[in-house]
Amino acid sequence: MERGLYIHIPFCARKCPYCDFFSSPDMSLKEEYVRAAKRNVHAVKDRISSVYFGGGTPSLLLPEHFADILSAADIRSGAEISAEANPGTADEKYLSDIKAAGINRISFGIQSFDDKELKALGRIHSAEEAASALHSAKKAGFENISADLMIGIPFQTKNSLKKSLEAAVSLPVTHISAYMLKIEKGTPLSENDSLLRHIPDDDETADMYLEAVNFLAENGFEQYEISNFARKGYECIHNLGYWRCEEYHGIGPSAHGFVDGERFRCDDTVKEFTERPIQGRTFIEKGGSKGERAMLSLRLTKEGIPADMFERLEQRAEILIRKGLMKKENGMLKLTPEGCLVSNEIIIFCGILD
Repeated sequence: MERGLYIHIPFCARKCPYCDFFSSPDMSLKEEYVRAAKRNVHAVKDRISSVYFGGGTPSLLLPEHFADILSAADIRSGAEISAEANPGTADEKYLSDIKAAGINRISFGIQSFDDKELKALGRIHSAEEAASALHSAKKAGFENISADLMIGIPFQTKNSLKKSLEAAVSLPVTHISAYMLKIEKGTPLSENDSLLRHIPDDDETADMYLEAVNFLAENGFEQYEISNFARKGYECIHNLGYWRCEEYHGIGPSAHGFVDGERFRCDDTVKEFTERPIQGRTFIEKGGSKGERAMLSLRLTKEGIPADMFERLEQRAEILIRKGLMKKENGMLKLTPEGCLVSNEIIIFCGILD
């Protein structure tokens, strides 16, 4: 059987104030962590359909670390193998070396091409370094290059967002993730009143999102998921697996997995993960229900869900279609960009999880 593989790399040069993912600037156990990741990958007996190194900052690993971990997996020929990278930690030589190690898709956490906004987000790179990293990836031989941008961040305006988008589409980028900032409770940003007062309000952020969708479409980036846009043929295969409710293995502390119809989480600390022969994991819930599949598929703006999938769904959807929040194409219901902004409310209204 084929399944995806997610590998969490928890190390960061510096923790960003808005981030609530599991990560740490303490890299003292990095070598032990790589060995533990390799052990756990080796224990996976499925053929791997795609690999995603997320974090944290995977680009803090050495090229040989990637090669070592990947050598333990039975990976399908031609599979997408992605790694997230911080523009401040990856030069052309490094990028060339990780490509040789097996990485064929690189995803940069750019967030903005405005230095004031980057500083407010606590990023370690500048706008110039971000552009340089994207050029370096192209020179290193990468064809599949993604850039993350954020909407609704401190000091951002419609004009500054447009400049960031213009910069992104002018660079060698084939995929853009444009997602709205969520203020997570307990993060430093959530307690920083001096920055919070400079965050656009919900209406401004919604307008910026809709303008971003239109701008990206006009520049060859088709929206295929609520926050994801790609040039033709460059959709993220690994992430599409999540939204299509396909099963995958999760390796590393905080990583989630979905195997044999069960969703689980690895609750180990970094130290526990390095010391255990195989990671400990906790059952969360059964996965793959009809409602869950519909909820995830609805995020896919090009695919959607069958209008007759649920009793009364089509009738309720007609109301949303009249409001411009959904559309119906070839028997499939899909979110419009305006509907993407209220997707959770639409799921509740349509009774998809009932």
